[in-house]
Amino acid sequence: MARPERLSAAAARRIGLAAQGYGAARPAVVQRRHIAGLAERLGMYQIDSVNVLARAHTMPAFSRLGPYDAAQFDALAWGGRRHRAWFEHWGHAACLVPMASWPLLRWRMDGYRARQPGDMARFVAERGKFIADVLAELRSRGKLAAAELSGAGAATGKWWGWSDGKFAMEYLLMTGDVTVAHRRGAFERVYDLSERVVPAAVFNAPLPSPADAQRALLRIAAGAMGVATEGDLRGYWRLKPDAKPRVAELVEAGELLPVAVEGWKQPGYLWHRARLPRRVAAAALISPFDPLLWERDRALRLLDFHYRIGLYTPRDQRTDGYYVLPFLHGDRIAAKVDLKADRAERVLHVHAAHLEGAAEAGATAEALAGVLADTAAWLGLERVAVARRGDLAAALWSAVKAIA
Repeated sequence: MARPERLSAAAARRIGLAAQGYGAARPAVVQRRHIAGLAERLGMYQIDSVNVLARAHTMPAFSRLGPYDAAQFDALAWGGRRHRAWFEHWGHAACLVPMASWPLLRWRMDGYRARQPGDMARFVAERGKFIADVLAELRSRGKLAAAELSGAGAATGKWWGWSDGKFAMEYLLMTGDVTVAHRRGAFERVYDLSERVVPAAVFNAPLPSPADAQRALLRIAAGAMGVATEGDLRGYWRLKPDAKPRVAELVEAGELLPVAVEGWKQPGYLWHRARLPRRVAAAALISPFDPLLWERDRALRLLDFHYRIGLYTPRDQRTDGYYVLPFLHGDRIAAKVDLKADRAERVLHVHAAHLEGAAEAGATAEALAGVLADTAAWLGLERVAVARRGDLAAALWSAVKAIA
C-alpha cells in the first residue's frame, strides 16, 4: 500500500474493517488456531456478564470466523497451563489477553500495587496483613474461589458487593500476584498464584521498560485499528496521557504514518502494515462489546454510525430495543436488530429490526436472515422468530421464512 497523506472516509472505513478481521475469507472449519490467532490480532477479547444472546467474549470470534466449538474457546481461556493461551486482566476493560502480553502489562500491575482507586485503596491500607495471609493460603492450599478463603467474610451491599476475601483476591489479581485459574459457571472466578498458571517461559521472561511496553501495546492497537487518532490508539488499552510520547516515537520510527482523514477533526495515524482492500465483503452481527464499537465516537467517525446500547439506557429512552446488535453488510452498518436467545424454548427472538442509513431492505434482509440462522444454530437454538417491529421487520420476516 502506498503511503498516502490523505485518506477518504471510504478508504479509512475499509482499512479499519480489514484491520479488525472483517470481510476476510472464513475457514471451512474453525479450529483452535483460528480463535487464538484472532485474539492476537485484536489484542484481547472483552469479558462481560451479559448473556442476553451469548457471552460477550465469545461473540467477536463468531462475528469474524463464523460458528465454532465453544469448548475450544473455553480451553484457550481457562484450560490447563499447557493448553491455555490467555489470561484475565484489565486491557480495554476486563479482558482475556494473549499470554504473550503478560510482560507488557507488568508495569500496569506494578502501578496498581503502588496506587489503587477509591475503596480498594482504603482496603489495602487497612487490611494489609489479611491480604498477605490470603496469598499465603493460596500458596499452601492451591486454587481457591474468594468464598473458599479462611475468614473471607460476607458480601456487602447489592449487586457487586464484595466480601473481604473478594477484595483481597481482586487486588492480588490486579497486581499480578494471582490470576484466574478457571471459572465455575459464568461468574465465579477461581484464583491461583500467577506463577502456577502463566507458562514459566512467559512468567520469567525479561520485563520491558514501561516505555517499551507502551510502544508494544500501541503497535497492537494500531494493527487492530489500521487507521486511528492518537486518542483511539491510547484508548484501545486505556493508556493514560503520559503515553502520548510513545505515539510520536512510533511516528519517528516510521511505524505510524500521519494522515488526514476525510471528516476527522483530529490527525490520523496509519499503521505502516495496514491493508486497503478494494472491497469488504462482510455479513456479521456485531456485539456491543466488540472492539469495533468500544469507542462510540470512533464508530461514528469510521462507520458513520451512532450507537447507544439499550440495556444501559433507561427504558423510556430506548429507540431500537434492549440488546441491539448492529449488522455489518459489506463495509456499512446496514441494520440494527434487538435479539434474545430463549434457551428454554430454543428460539432466537428478533424483537425489532431497523434499517440503518441508506441500506436497501431486500438485500439487507436476505443477508441478515442467513446470519441469524447461523447464529441460532451456533447457540443450539431451533428457529428464528421475527416480531413485526421496525422498518426492516416485514422484509426480514419474509427472508427468514424463505430459508426456514
